[in-house]
Amino acid sequence: MLDAHKAREELEDILKQKEYRVYDESKGLLATWWEEAKRWLSEKLAALFPSIEVSNGAASSILIIVIVVVLLLLVLSVFLLVRHHKRNRMLRKQKPLQSMKELNWSFAQHIKEANRLEALGDYTRSTRHLFLALLLFFHEHKWLEARIWKTNWEYYEELKKGDQQRAEQFFHLAHFFDEVTYGERKVQLQEYRQFHADVMKELGGEGGERSVEKG
Repeated sequence: MLDAHKAREELEDILKQKEYRVYDESKGLLATWWEEAKRWLSEKLAALFPSIEVSNGAASSILIIVIVVVLLLLVLSVFLLVRHHKRNRMLRKQKPLQSMKELNWSFAQHIKEANRLEALGDYTRSTRHLFLALLLFFHEHKWLEARIWKTNWEYYEELKKGDQQRAEQFFHLAHFFDEVTYGERKVQLQEYRQFHADVMKELGGEGGERSVEKG
């Protein structure tokens, strides 16, 4: 019984020693990496600013700042990537034309309706009619073929075949339209003004362009 107790204690001591060695080795590796990184940074700073002596503490602080900045840039990149993916998914899914009436209207009729809604302060629905005016304007010029079953992504692909710059501008405007129409984004007056101006630029001043009222 005594031997068994002693053997168990010896086994526990051995396991503790192994755990300590693993911890010590990992700690040593991290400390070595940190020292190497500080040394490398100090050398680079010394090369850039030979008149300034960089202390060990200053190198540590600068290294921490660099790591934080890199992490923030990574987080920002992931955020932008996710947002871009979400926007593209929305563009592939939604169909801007919801009825034959919307399709049968001319782009000038949509502009007239957009102006009426704008005067009422209904920028959300006005945004919709402005975008449909743009879509049907492109249709009338045979740059794309407007159909109820088509998505904005399909229109974008059609436009790319003829004019890449026009396609990219349509892509930008379609994102805003989708967010307002399907994403429940509340349109601010300044955003509406910019959207209005961009659409009218694509229309070339046609369709009864007028200035957006000052709020």
